Amino acid sequence: MNALKERFFEVLRAVLPIVILVVLIHFMVVPLPSSALVGFLMGAVAIIIGMTIFLVGIDIAITPIGTNMGKGIAFSNKVIVVVLAGLILGFFISAAEPSLAVLGNQIGTVTGNAVSSMFIIGVVSIGIAVMVVIGLLRIVYSLSLIYVLTIAYGIIFILSFFTSSEFLSIAFDASGATTGSVTVPFLLALSTGIAGLKKNSKTSEEDSFGLVAIASTGAILSVMIVNIFSPMGEELTGSLEISVGAERGFFTNFGSELISQTLDVFIAIAPIVIIFSLFQKFKLKLPRRQLKSIWKGLGYVFVGLIVFLAGVNAGFMNVGSLIGFALAEQNSIIMLFVVGFSLGFVSILAEPAVSVLTKQIGNVTSGSIKPAAILSTLSIGVGSAILFSTMRVVIEGLELWHFLLPGYLLAVGLSFVVPKVFVGMAFDAGGVASGPMTATFILAFIQGAAQGTPSADILIDGFGMIALVALMPILSLQIFGLIYHLRSIKVNKD
Repeated sequence: MNALKERFFEVLRAVLPIVILVVLIHFMVVPLPSSALVGFLMGAVAIIIGMTIFLVGIDIAITPIGTNMGKGIAFSNKVIVVVLAGLILGFFISAAEPSLAVLGNQIGTVTGNAVSSMFIIGVVSIGIAVMVVIGLLRIVYSLSLIYVLTIAYGIIFILSFFTSSEFLSIAFDASGATTGSVTVPFLLALSTGIAGLKKNSKTSEEDSFGLVAIASTGAILSVMIVNIFSPMGEELTGSLEISVGAERGFFTNFGSELISQTLDVFIAIAPIVIIFSLFQKFKLKLPRRQLKSIWKGLGYVFVGLIVFLAGVNAGFMNVGSLIGFALAEQNSIIMLFVVGFSLGFVSILAEPAVSVLTKQIGNVTSGSIKPAAILSTLSIGVGSAILFSTMRVVIEGLELWHFLLPGYLLAVGLSFVVPKVFVGMAFDAGGVASGPMTATFILAFIQGAAQGTPSADILIDGFGMIALVALMPILSLQIFGLIYHLRSIKVNKD
């Protein structure tokens, strides 16, 4: 009960800034239809309840499963076990990610199902699975994270010349969306479980980070490869229907969503349960008391995820597109920039996976790096990312690669001068920052703005925002790490 109460207030503090900001926008900038505002507020309540239950489940089920399976994989001391476990776990954990499901649904909606949600989830999950294997082998063989990431992003850079503009945006968005509230805790726990068995504590500390970063490149690579070797994208067009409110009422929509999401969530969670059950029977053999707690936690994950996704789809997400569309249609460019930055600044506080990362950073650094410092750095980075996304929508000729190319070149360059532990933290933070709040409300906001801007293309300019959200925290946290390192040197000299 204490854990539930603690998580409730944590989620409440996280979601409340977005709710307050939307209410202020309603009264001061864009008056919203009453049905849309009520739907948003009720959706926010459902999100708070769902995310609270979900995060308690993550704490008592997903994280212990990841840690124990990581140790089990490492103890096997067999490469074939690492490869098979990485492929299976990477695929099914990615498929269970709510942010990816939301992005997949949005891609299907915008493209009129020319690119279906299941297609995106399947392709991305395969890419994640392959790169999880590479990430685990990196930990086992103590390979340099910097060189692995440099090679991965080098291949991405080459493939980007052959990828269509529409799929370039979708590829980078998928990378950010897939590293959310299920994937991040599991992969962090998995890497910590394997790295923790190393005798060298410094190596163990550095290898605790980086798996999320490596895995996220798999999403980009897989979508790019599919686009290059298929004709998809050449005739692809998109549009977004802007709804002023819930025609059937929030509770009718919410009930409908609960029913439809139950099957989807069951399909996503079931493979994790099956894999863990097999691992428990043949390898882990955890005590009955611990096992009972994990089963209970998985029940929380299942229920919480259903309520969260139902709240998102029943009323919460619609208001984001409505605000973006209204500001763009009124040609309120400066206000679009201000609202975009503000939404980005506060949205990072609402990302549940951020608390997982900041807590692990505190543990790994023995409390020398405070969570508040990390959160401030990430807020500035994400706020800037949404600002750049709104600029892409309204400024003709400004393309996604104009930000991503110099951004990732700078990120890779900084990785050679920033302390290694900060490199892993920074690249992991890029995936963590782009979780369910970013993939829902702010994605809808940007797509609404693209739909309301005559010169914008919703497929090209409406996507790509999550990609920038994944990039900017990498840069901001690496710069933070460099400043922290230089200050430490100065203090030691004094």
